[in-house]
Amino acid sequence: MPPATSRHRNLPQLMLQSREALMAQFRPILHTHGVTEQQWRIVRALLMHGALEPRQLCERCQISSPSIVGVLQRMEEAGLVERERMAEDQRRVLVSATARSRQLGRRMIPAIEERYAAIEQRVGVQTLRQAYDVLDALLAALGHTQADAAEVLALEDEPVAAVRAAPTARVAPRRAARGSPRKA
Repeated sequence: MPPATSRHRNLPQLMLQSREALMAQFRPILHTHGVTEQQWRIVRALLMHGALEPRQLCERCQISSPSIVGVLQRMEEAGLVERERMAEDQRRVLVSATARSRQLGRRMIPAIEERYAAIEQRVGVQTLRQAYDVLDALLAALGHTQADAAEVLALEDEPVAAVRAAPTARVAPRRAARGSPRKA
């Protein structure tokens, strides 16, 4: 019996290959600044949207729920994020960017923008724009949230996006493992 054939190319595989080709452009920047891909996705999401709950970070950053627990723990230990329990529901936690992660963003974004400019020069403005449009349309048609069209990173000490994104204004500090309160 002849092998089964498909009239369609393997789109998920093609997208994975495209992702790897793109990430190869950015990994040296991440490595230079000592962050992983997951950590940078989280920092970037927090700089763009302000404080988020872990489940929101999972959705925005494409990180599984079991994985995000360890990633956030390591990031908190490194001073890149702060976690605070919500006053009205102690089971819920908000994760926010720290001054250190905002400084990291200020250092990394120029290099990332240079890399995007090089990619744009190599593939062309129109091709890059079409890629964004096609991917946005694909996500919308498949019922997934479209990526942020107007990504603006808030690198100030008090990001404006934090006020907009936070589900509550009052949060109680999360207690450290030893039971002592965290510094604000």
